Amino acid sequence: MKTRPGEPYPLGAIWNGSGVNFALFSENAGRIWLCLYADDGNRETERVEMTERTGPVWHIYLPEVRPGQRYGYRVDGPYEPEKGLRFNPAKLLLDPYARAIDRTLEWDDAMFGYTVGDPREDLQKDERDSGPLVPKSVVVDPAFDWGDDRHPKIPWHKTVIYELHVKGFTVRNPEVPENLRGRYPGLTSPAALDHLKRLGVTTVELMPVHHFVTERSLAARGLANYWGYNTIGFFAPDVRYSSSGTLGEQVREFKAMVKALHSAGIEVLLDVVYNHTAEGNHLGPTLCMRGIDNPNYYRLVADDSRRYMDYTGCGNTLNMRSPYALQLVMDSLRYWIVEMHVDGFRFDLAAALARELHEVDRLSAFFDTIQQDPVLSRVKLIAEPWDVGEGGYQVGNFPPLWSEWNGKYRDSARDYWRGKDQELGEFASRFTGSSDLYEPSNRSPFASINFVTAHDGFTLADLVSYEQKRNEANGQDNRNGNDDNRSWNCGAEGPSNDPEVNRLRERQKRNFLTTLLLSQGVPMLLGGDEIGRTQRGNNNAYCQDNELSYFDWARADRTLLDFTRALIAFRHAHPVFHRRRFFQGRAIHDGEVTDIGWFKFDGTDMSDSDWEVGFAKTIGIFLNGQGIFCPDMEGNRVVDDNFYVLFNAHYDALDFTLPVREWGRRWRKVIDTANPSIDVEGGDIHEAGSRVRLENRSVVVLQKLE
Repeated sequence: MKTRPGEPYPLGAIWNGSGVNFALFSENAGRIWLCLYADDGNRETERVEMTERTGPVWHIYLPEVRPGQRYGYRVDGPYEPEKGLRFNPAKLLLDPYARAIDRTLEWDDAMFGYTVGDPREDLQKDERDSGPLVPKSVVVDPAFDWGDDRHPKIPWHKTVIYELHVKGFTVRNPEVPENLRGRYPGLTSPAALDHLKRLGVTTVELMPVHHFVTERSLAARGLANYWGYNTIGFFAPDVRYSSSGTLGEQVREFKAMVKALHSAGIEVLLDVVYNHTAEGNHLGPTLCMRGIDNPNYYRLVADDSRRYMDYTGCGNTLNMRSPYALQLVMDSLRYWIVEMHVDGFRFDLAAALARELHEVDRLSAFFDTIQQDPVLSRVKLIAEPWDVGEGGYQVGNFPPLWSEWNGKYRDSARDYWRGKDQELGEFASRFTGSSDLYEPSNRSPFASINFVTAHDGFTLADLVSYEQKRNEANGQDNRNGNDDNRSWNCGAEGPSNDPEVNRLRERQKRNFLTTLLLSQGVPMLLGGDEIGRTQRGNNNAYCQDNELSYFDWARADRTLLDFTRALIAFRHAHPVFHRRRFFQGRAIHDGEVTDIGWFKFDGTDMSDSDWEVGFAKTIGIFLNGQGIFCPDMEGNRVVDDNFYVLFNAHYDALDFTLPVREWGRRWRKVIDTANPSIDVEGGDIHEAGSRVRLENRSVVVLQKLE
């Protein structure tokens, strides 16, 4: 085969219309071969040694290669695990920059760099060829007609996020064409788009779509990794969700999906897993980076380079102190924005990316690089602000560009509605945007991504139906998953035939949704909560690629769906529920009432001591939307109605007294979670000083008329 020296950048396999340039980083390798594979993906047809090297980058240009070509690398060098070096040319390796990967992984002992079962563990090099067995990287033609596609650029304060799984969202939807269910095109089928648009969400946050691997331990139990938090290809959209092919078709389908969502005005965020890879710990397989340059790509134990630092609970941690690992992540992020047109990212276990030494370093190279990057600094960035290492819980400590999953919001909302004794000040802080966490660093309310449920944990329906997890289907004797002691079964564990129990459960769902969608900050709704999706008590369904995890559209709770749609529309209609600035709690202009007020259920002001009463379960919150200078994105003064939000988490119904006339003379009830529907125009009218009945565990929202 004809060859040319090629170029060291960009890394990966790049088709230029005439041939393909291959470039691979490895600082410590001795020799590297590029291997081409036949159409079946099992037979090696060419092996070309890469002799050109520019610094640590090896490169070659093949004028005869075309898009759709399968390929991999063999990398030679010392096999000295005790020194952190694990080169083994018998193992075919994926390109870390592969734009597509042709298949999922089927496990075999040959995929390990050492002899599995040898008493010396990983110290004995394995000589079996893994080439016929492992997935192959694929050369991709990047051409795509984007037309007039534009990023929707939804302002943060107007954003409503919907977390969903590409497969689970549509795989059981009879209104989606059968060949598209559970695939990228299924997400933008008319039925799927109609659901998203009518629901009112502005942004979908896709659970991992980077190509990932099912762990061998799961495969041995007949299970599969469903969530996808076990990445092996940071540039490759996962082949599982392709409906038309595996040799680059998945890339075109992903682009078409993004384009269609943008046309509907919906942003696309990716949940990305850069903190670790699917190669696991020192006894894991050699599939990619481990065999290319192990000490550059992974954090090794300082005094034992045979082993890996594990801040993720998944066996390894990417080495963000290495400029080459950092470059890999940055190149991947830019690729998904520039080439795939996504609108931002949610970073799984983001605290692990910030570790330069041992501690989580807010000023790490990772954050510095993003801060100065002209592409990455302009998209939505969300951190899961914790990892499993020491000092890993970092809620409130990320830099100003970032928003964060606010775990304290989740915990406080759950504690309040299950009736746990806690100071009302904690709940009030979370409801009003968590200024205690974000204002000291000059961040805004939208730094807080508020959520009650997420993929990791109970669904909303299960949160109010179970106190104990039901994870037996995972095959680990119910040992995995969190012991979620912030749930409440409303009087019966699991499904109930008691009408009163079920009424209270439905009300609690509405309480959580109302709290979430009327809180300052950015609400994130777990996909399926709006239709009552259940996992039958499984709060760690990461390995349940089956009907336990999928949306059950045939049993969708249409009443709850209508309530959620109306609630989201209500939020969008009233800027006072999504301010760009924190409340000040004082008069902003002469002669104007404070922007927020706090009341006991008898209509009197909350005193300092009232905030400290742990058993208090009621509060009234006045929100001033009139005359408060809270400018929009164009600097215009925003004027909204005034609202009075009443919370009763007590086990008894209570009569709340409305405040005196200076706060409002007449009020209309617009939301009452004791009822399954929202009526924003026909609700009861209440006068100042009168009493408003709140059923046990309910929320009422009143709109000021005069």
